[in-house]
Amino acid sequence: VQLQASGGGLVQAGGSLRLSCAASERTFSNLAMGWFRQAPGKEREFVATINWSYGSAYYADSVRGRFTISRDNAKNTVYLQMISLKPEDTAVYYCAATNRWIATIQDLYPYWGQGTLVTVSS
Repeated sequence: VQLQASGGGLVQAGGSLRLSCAASERTFSNLAMGWFRQAPGKEREFVATINWSYGSAYYADSVRGRFTISRDNAKNTVYLQMISLKPEDTAVYYCAATNRWIATIQDLYPYWGQGTLVTVSS
């Protein structure tokens, strides 16, 4: 599975962005897509995940209520809608895919996109 992330950019605090992650295929019987992020000087952390078939989603506490993960079956694309952005949301955002039903642990994701930079200015 090849993943292509896009949509990052510079936004002021309180603003919004939508990230996209296009997948080359969905051949797994189970498939979950996840978003992770890595801020400067920090470890990569879980942001959100969605089960492709059922749409079940889970979020990190730090983004719940502000970020929404969704998918478009026809386009093989997963989105991360981000609102009320904060400077601490500044990071490189990565999308990832796994053949598990759902997963919040990055080690369970064998497929990764290249990352897209989100910068939130104060």
